[in-house]
Amino acid sequence: MIYFLDESSSSSDEEQKKSLRIQRKIIRQRSDIFNLPHIKFQNHFRINKAAFKYLLDTIEPKMKKSIRSTSVSTTIKLATTLRFLAQGSYQLSVENDMHLGLAQQSVSTILTEMLDVLETVICPSWVTFSMTEDEKAEAKLAFFEKTGFPGVIGCIDGTHIKIFTPKKEEQSIYYNRKGFFSLNAMIICDHKMRIRYLDARHAGSAHDSLIWNMSHAKQILRERYDGGDRNSWILGDAGYPLEPYLMTPYRSSQEGSAEAVFNNKHAKARNIIERTIGVLKNRFRCLLGARQLHYKREKATKIANVCSALHNICIAYGVNDLSEDVPVQLSNENVENEDENIQSIEASQIRDQIKSTFV
Repeated sequence: MIYFLDESSSSSDEEQKKSLRIQRKIIRQRSDIFNLPHIKFQNHFRINKAAFKYLLDTIEPKMKKSIRSTSVSTTIKLATTLRFLAQGSYQLSVENDMHLGLAQQSVSTILTEMLDVLETVICPSWVTFSMTEDEKAEAKLAFFEKTGFPGVIGCIDGTHIKIFTPKKEEQSIYYNRKGFFSLNAMIICDHKMRIRYLDARHAGSAHDSLIWNMSHAKQILRERYDGGDRNSWILGDAGYPLEPYLMTPYRSSQEGSAEAVFNNKHAKARNIIERTIGVLKNRFRCLLGARQLHYKREKATKIANVCSALHNICIAYGVNDLSEDVPVQLSNENVENEDENIQSIEASQIRDQIKSTFV
C-alpha cells in the first residue's frame, strides 16, 4: 500500500514534530509501491514495474549505505524522484500529493542524491550517439520506407526548457526570443524516437546553429564522414547549417518545384524529432514550459539528461506513451539564422543528388 499523511494541523511544538517523524518512519516501513495496479503505477512514475526494478538493480550498488534505522530505502528514493520528474511540480507538491513518509527537506536531499546517481549510471549507456553499421542500416531503411528520404540516421532540433529567473547579470543570456528564461537543449533522435544525443547546457539565447557547431555530435559525424561514410546524414530545419552529414531544406522553394518536393519529404521525415520532444516533455512534465524548473542551470541540465535516459528506458521496456496534446517549446530559429548557414559545395551537391531521386 501507499500511505498518505495529513500535516494540515502540524505545529512547531517539539512533541508534534517528534510524533510526525515517527509517523513518517512507519509510513516508509509499511509502504509497498509494487502493490499499486499497473496502470496507476505507470501514471505515477511514468515507467512500468519491470523498468523500475531494472533501475533499482542498476543503481543499488552505487547508493551510499546507511546504518541508521530511519534511513530511506532506495525504492522510496527512486519512487520520490520519478514522481517529481513525472508531475513537474515543486518538491512540496511531491511530498503532499503522494506521501511516502518524507518531509520536504528530505525530498530535496533525495532528489539531489538520486539525480547524481542516475546521471552517472544510466545516462552513458542509454543516451549514446554511437551507432553500429547494422543500426545505421536499420535507421536508413525505416526512414526510407516511411518517407522515401534516403540515408537518414536521425533528426535534430532544439527545444527550450524553462528555468527559474537567474541572477541579474545572467538574465540577458538566458532570456530567449520567446520571452522567458530557458536552456536551449539540442536533441537528436532516431527512427524509434530514441534520444541519441542531448546537449542541455546552453542558455536560452543561444542559436541552434551555435549549439550545433560546438557539439560533440558534429565532431562525431565529421569524423565518420572523413573516415569514408558518405551516405549517412541527419535532418535539421533551416536553423542549422547545411553540411555533408546534416541535410536542411531549400529556402524559398517554388510550389511544385523539385526543391519543394525535397522539402516536403524532408519535413515528413523530420517530423519524428518534434514528436520525440513532445513525448519526452509530456511524459516527464518537469520539462514542460508551464512547469518551469526552479533550479540553477547545472541542476536543470542534470534533470534533462536523466529524463532523456528514462525516456529511452521507457521505449526499451514497452511503456505506453502517456502524453497528451500539450504544446512544447521548440526553438524554431530557422528564419533568423539564415546568414549563419554556410553551405559547402559538397553538401549542396549531396542535397541536389537526393533531390534528383525524387523527380
